[in-house]
Amino acid sequence: MASVETAAEHERILREIESTDTNCIGPTLRSVYDGQEHGLFMEKLDGRIRNHDREIEKMCNHHFQGFVDSITELLKVRGEAQKLKSQVTETNLLLQEDGKVLICSMEELKQCRVQQRNIATTVDKLTHCLPVLEMYSRLQEQMRAKRYYPALRTLEQLEHTCLPRAGQYRFCSIMSENIPKLRTHIRDTAMTQLRDFLESIRKHSDKIGETAIKQAQLQRSLDSSVTLQPRALIGRRSRKEVAAAGTESGGQGGSPMSEQDSGILDVEDEEEEEVSKLAPQPHLSVNLTSDL
Repeated sequence: MASVETAAEHERILREIESTDTNCIGPTLRSVYDGQEHGLFMEKLDGRIRNHDREIEKMCNHHFQGFVDSITELLKVRGEAQKLKSQVTETNLLLQEDGKVLICSMEELKQCRVQQRNIATTVDKLTHCLPVLEMYSRLQEQMRAKRYYPALRTLEQLEHTCLPRAGQYRFCSIMSENIPKLRTHIRDTAMTQLRDFLESIRKHSDKIGETAIKQAQLQRSLDSSVTLQPRALIGRRSRKEVAAAGTESGGQGGSPMSEQDSGILDVEDEEEEEVSKLAPQPHLSVNLTSDL
């Protein structure tokens, strides 16, 4: 009865050893060595090991041909893998070589894009800066030409329109700082010229008045001469018509024109010539400034 229980206990221990992790079989083995039947357990364990060896051998014999075929296929796959590896390596080298050219092209394209962007930015900035420079150049020309009123308008347009659009540049800052100085300079110069002009008028006022009076008298005499000329022409025509009528009547039996009448006509012709000489010519002009 005890041997049956011992055999059952050993069987349980063997199943537990087979199904339990090797890290947890310590208590199980301790229970074997605590008893007196550890020799019997070792025999039981050897028998179980032999049974497993036979099962493994049967399984290996059953799957041996498949194992050999698998090894053969594995060797073939190994050769193909080596070929594939060499092809991949060669393709990688070719790709690296072609990639270098592509990378160089991409770098050049990148530089071109950067240059294009810089050029576009420069053109945009110059579009806003050129009107400022042109306006400032026009201002300098107007100041050199002493055209101060247009210069003030140009200065105002430069200050309120062109400079705010140009942006924050050093030359814009310098121009903004010089604008009050330029405005003050224009004001002082204009006032100086105005004072000089008024002083010149005050000095030459007598001569200006005298010249103006002379030209007014000359103009009045010319106007009177122009007024008398049409009247003289009308009188001459009427006398000539009367003389012509008398001549015709004399030829028909009347008295001929006397020498006194012919002399009167000659005197009238001379007077008309003198009046025409005194009449104003179309190109005659009076210039007060030239007389001064």
